Amino acid sequence: MSAQTRLAVIGGGVIGRTHIQTIATVPEMTLVALVEPGEAGPDLARDHGARLYRNVEDMIAAGGIDGAIVATPNHTHLPISAALLGAGIPVLLEKPVAEDMAAAARLVSLTRRSETPLLVGHHRRHNPIVRAARKAIAEGVIGDLVAATVVTTLMKPRDYFAADWRRTAGSGGPLLINLIHEIDMLRHFFGEIAEVQALVSNARRGLPVEDSAAIALRMQSGAVVGMTISDAAAGPWAWDISAGENPARFPAHPVSAHHYAGTRAGLSLPDLTLWRHSGAADWTNPMQPTRLPVAHADPYIAQIAHFAKVIARKAQPLVTAMDGSIDMACVEAIHRSGRTGRCVAVDLSPLQD
Repeated sequence: MSAQTRLAVIGGGVIGRTHIQTIATVPEMTLVALVEPGEAGPDLARDHGARLYRNVEDMIAAGGIDGAIVATPNHTHLPISAALLGAGIPVLLEKPVAEDMAAAARLVSLTRRSETPLLVGHHRRHNPIVRAARKAIAEGVIGDLVAATVVTTLMKPRDYFAADWRRTAGSGGPLLINLIHEIDMLRHFFGEIAEVQALVSNARRGLPVEDSAAIALRMQSGAVVGMTISDAAAGPWAWDISAGENPARFPAHPVSAHHYAGTRAGLSLPDLTLWRHSGAADWTNPMQPTRLPVAHADPYIAQIAHFAKVIARKAQPLVTAMDGSIDMACVEAIHRSGRTGRCVAVDLSPLQD
C-alpha cells in the first residue's frame, strides 16, 4: 500500500459527496477514482482531482485502488460489492446493505467466503457520543434497560423526493433511510430485537412509501421500546438534527431524541444527560441530571480512519455485513407488521448458512 490510502467513491449523490468531502480533510487519504455515470460526474471528479469512470468494471481494471466506498442505490450494493471483493478491494458499503433480505443474505454469505473485508457505513457507531453512551451502558450506569423512547421527526422538502429511489419500496421511505440508524443504535447498546408491532402511514405525502410510523419493539432482554418516525412532520426531535454530525447539511438543535430508562438511572441522547435519584430509586425522590464527558469529533472522519485500518488489516470492521443485515431484518419485520397489523417476530433465519 502507498503512503496514502488510495480510495475510490462509487456514486456521486449526497452521501457519496459527504464521503468525498471527508476524504479531502484527512491528509493520509486521497481520492483517486470516482464512478459516476451521471451528468455531475465530470465536474465532481475534476474538482477533487480524481479519475472518472463510467462503471465499476473499468475502475477495477485500471487498478491503483486500496479501498472503495459504495454509495449507490440499494439494488446495486450486492453486485458492486461482489465485484470489488472479487478483485480483492476492501469495501465501505453504505446502509442499507441491500434492497431486500434475499440480497442481504447473499451479501453475508459472500463476506463469509471472502478474505477481503467489508465495513458497513453505520457512521453513528463511530460518533464519540455513541461510544461514550455505550461505555456507560456496558458499565451498568443505567442498570438493565426497562423502557425507551426514540423520536425522529424530519420535515423533508418536496424536491427531496424528485429522485425515484426515494419514492420506491425497497429503497425509499424513512424506515429504511432513517429509522435503520436508530435500530442499529438500539442493537449496539442493548442487544437484539425479538419482535415488533407497527402502525405505518403514507397519509401526508401519499407516496408509494410510508412517511410516518409508530412502532413498539420488544428486545430479547424483555425491555420495551416505543419509536415514532416521520419525514413529513416539523419538529427538532431527531438525531440527525440534534447531534450536529453533519453541520454543513443539517442544523443542530439543543434537544434530545433518545430516552433510555433503566433500573438504576435514565440516559438521554444525543445530549448525554444521565438522570439519577438523589437517594433510593423511588419516584418520590428527586432526580439529578449530569452530563457524561465526551470529546466531540466528526463521525465520518472517524469512520474513514477506521476504514483505513480495515484496509491495512489492522482492525476488524466495526459494523459487519451481518450487523447491517440484521438491521434490515428488523426494518423488514416493521414493514410486515405495518401491512398485516400483527406482531411480527424478527426472523434471522435467512442469514444463517
